[in-house]
Amino acid sequence: MRTWQRKLLTITLSGSVLTALVAAPAAHAANPSDAPDFGPNVKVFDPSMSSSDIQSQLDAISNQQVGNEFGGDRYAVLFKPGTYSNDVNVGYYTQVLGLGRNPDDVTINGAVHVQDQGGGALVNFWRSAENLAVNPSGGTDTWAVSQASPMRRVDIHGDLQLSDSGYSSGGFLADSNVTGQVRSGSQQQWISRNTSWGSWDGANWNMVFVGAQNAPAQSFPDPPDTTVDQTPVVREKPFLYIDDSGNYQVFVPALRTNSAGPTWGGGNAPGTSLPISKFYIAKPGDTADTINGALASGQNLLFTPGVYHLGSEIHVTRADTVVLGLGLATLTPDNGNAAMSVDDVNGVSIAGLLFDAGQTSSQQLLAVGPNGSSADHSSDPTTLSDVFFRVGGAGVGKVNQALVVNSNNVITDDTWIWRADHGDGVGWYDNTAANGVVVNGDNVTAYGLAVEHFQQYQVVWNGNGGRTYFFQNEMPYDVPDQGTWRGDGNGYAAYKVADNVTDHQAWGLGSYCYFSTNPGVVADRAFEAPNTAGVSFHDLVTVSLGGTGTINNIINDAGGSVNSGNTVAKLANYP
Repeated sequence: MRTWQRKLLTITLSGSVLTALVAAPAAHAANPSDAPDFGPNVKVFDPSMSSSDIQSQLDAISNQQVGNEFGGDRYAVLFKPGTYSNDVNVGYYTQVLGLGRNPDDVTINGAVHVQDQGGGALVNFWRSAENLAVNPSGGTDTWAVSQASPMRRVDIHGDLQLSDSGYSSGGFLADSNVTGQVRSGSQQQWISRNTSWGSWDGANWNMVFVGAQNAPAQSFPDPPDTTVDQTPVVREKPFLYIDDSGNYQVFVPALRTNSAGPTWGGGNAPGTSLPISKFYIAKPGDTADTINGALASGQNLLFTPGVYHLGSEIHVTRADTVVLGLGLATLTPDNGNAAMSVDDVNGVSIAGLLFDAGQTSSQQLLAVGPNGSSADHSSDPTTLSDVFFRVGGAGVGKVNQALVVNSNNVITDDTWIWRADHGDGVGWYDNTAANGVVVNGDNVTAYGLAVEHFQQYQVVWNGNGGRTYFFQNEMPYDVPDQGTWRGDGNGYAAYKVADNVTDHQAWGLGSYCYFSTNPGVVADRAFEAPNTAGVSFHDLVTVSLGGTGTINNIINDAGGSVNSGNTVAKLANYP
């Protein structure tokens, strides 16, 4: 994200103290022999434990992770059903998850929050809060985040503040309820999907509401609110829970069409529960061969927190396989291989994973369907929920195309696909990556699509029937000169719909430039699409961040220019 207003806070903790507070099993955990072995970086809390014991362990994780932007540690904090009085400060690579069947089965009296870190929230990435209720101290919970930091299935009994004292650039809220007001504050853009709240306040560049009850009315460009009354098709993210008999299950929600509001407002949402015995519980150090062996035996996958180095790709072949990560489990290909591929089958759910490019360039990190996939999966589509991609930042990473979608009817639901603009291994000739997303399948739907800093087209959409609800983009910061960065003219569009596409729709799209290496660089346009009746875009915005660089047109040859003299341009409809 934006390094032009970024300050980092580094916090350290004694290794001996961390071992004592984090790695040690909880002395008062109920029935520990009944729990699966999720490894030392999954903390399971029980309401019979003292609040002080729980708080000391939460603080140890937070103190380590709150400034650990590119570290290798990963944690999942799981609360069994019951009521707790704790302050949960959520740092990097930390998932906070209630283990109830519904959000209000786990209640936190206190806070589940994210704050600004040293001047803003522009780099508050890679964390999540899911499936719990919060009674916030003082009446307001704060979730000041940017990309890859979703809130899902939460019930906030009070207000929700989406920023703190500085800039923030998120984010994603889904399948959630807020009894009071949601205040977006400094959030530059945001998507809320299948939500409800008392009221909403705030808008900056691009605020998108899909299937959101009590959302602001459609008003783009002033204020820049994009409101779509119903979510056309979606399957919510699978989640881990404990049933009434104390057994761990993974719930896979049913597909919904033309929906609004949360799934759980009227009680248990429809779907299927899978016993934990049907999952191979992977741990760091497991090889792709071991994992593929588990898949071949009919198992689903649950990745415990950590970084997985893969010498070959994980290959998903069975329809309706669930691949679920805890604590932002991270898959890194080591030999120029893909991290994962999926056959052209029905209903695969991939959720809660970070795909991190390796030092040897891969053609792709995740491929959904092989080239030439053609089956109709409309009744049971594959879904990617909270699936994130990173090229560089934690070290040199290289890939040609991060995510390739070849299958039809795929749903992506909250993806951030990032060629790093700061961290280690960052530079035009270091973390090389042409495209963030290539969509070849038909009838693919994207909610909350963020793609940043790739060196050619950020998104290439070749399939027909595509639908995008919210797009956020930054062009590459580090373009050395105009001659190096030329597609069909000056620069590359952020979002390109192929010339042969006859049906494509998109709502609420933003593309920003910040050509810090060479402010004289120009992009002819942010969006590029065929001018045909079946292709239309709604509610587009371009921004020259700090006036550093120029985008001449919003889409094709339409829309105003942004540059040092005019930093924001908007277009309600195209054509």
